[in-house]
Amino acid sequence: MLYRENGQFKTSYRADQQIFPIVQDRVLVLLLIAIAFIGVPLLADEYLFRAILIPFLIMALAALGVNVLVGYCGQISLGSGAFMAVGAYAAYNFFVRLPGIPLVLALILGGLCATAFGILFGLPSLRVKGLYLAVATLAAQFFSDWMFLRIKWFTNYSSSGSVSVSGLQVFGLPIESPVAKYLFCLAMLVVIALLTKNMVRSAIGREWMAIRDMDVAAAVIGIRPMFAKLSAFAVSSFIIGVAGALWGFIYLGAWEPAAFSVDLSFKLLFMVIIGGLGSIMGSFFGAAFIVVLPIALNQFLPVLGSVAGWNISTAAASHAELMIFGALIVWFLIVEPHGLAKLWSTGKQKLRLWPFPH
Repeated sequence: MLYRENGQFKTSYRADQQIFPIVQDRVLVLLLIAIAFIGVPLLADEYLFRAILIPFLIMALAALGVNVLVGYCGQISLGSGAFMAVGAYAAYNFFVRLPGIPLVLALILGGLCATAFGILFGLPSLRVKGLYLAVATLAAQFFSDWMFLRIKWFTNYSSSGSVSVSGLQVFGLPIESPVAKYLFCLAMLVVIALLTKNMVRSAIGREWMAIRDMDVAAAVIGIRPMFAKLSAFAVSSFIIGVAGALWGFIYLGAWEPAAFSVDLSFKLLFMVIIGGLGSIMGSFFGAAFIVVLPIALNQFLPVLGSVAGWNISTAAASHAELMIFGALIVWFLIVEPHGLAKLWSTGKQKLRLWPFPH
């Protein structure tokens, strides 16, 4: 009975266009944000920040960018790792070649470079679709691997090919402790997620969804496929590029081209599929599933083995973790192909009708 909108009337167009039209949703979201900004820094330890929370926030941001392209515009992409690499290395070059540049500005410029890179490799989407487009975007992955490995200028002529950053500051405040890194990533995620949510509800977002559902019919009613597809590639690449810069600057600190391999591209695509295509909330669910579940399995399997009297070695636990993780992905896609976001929306709908039959 608590999740009902009885008596909540809309008296203006502005109220009708709210992101969270139900009061309970607004209260819950504000409460979650308050807990994330205030409660978590007070309660979490350093391991939780470094191993789970910071990777989750950055992966959720990257999955958000992938969802814009794959979930809302229907363009398959396997080059997300390349866009993250471009964002990371571009932000690094701005940071080291322009002394005194603000960190936020370096991240934004890295995202803009990833935008240009994404538009370039998004041009095949004007001619091909489906598997052929996936192969075309996969070429971006191999090209970025070669570019950052062979062209020494991008790595500031580092002999090992590895680059590193230090002395990060935002508005004069150092970003060195795990709590500061967590709060910075959280602030970036909240701002970009809010902007993305408003964008997909706008005219350009409706154009993306029209192209996704049936591009021929969308062109007939006056939607320009070239503009819609390339704008989706641009927005998606920008978000993924910023996430890549955060991954390098905040999470890794020092990285090499192998940190943005094709495995990362597949992992981001799995996040979107498991979380739910065409759902902002699904990006968070998918990132939590991919980031948290392997760590939970790694901690749970040795305990289960000791209870059962089995001597599970570290290598066996690692292999079992991969097998269980893969089996869970397959099982989940069979049981709920629309992702975790669909389960979330179904649960909310049941709460709105409970206790009446439905």
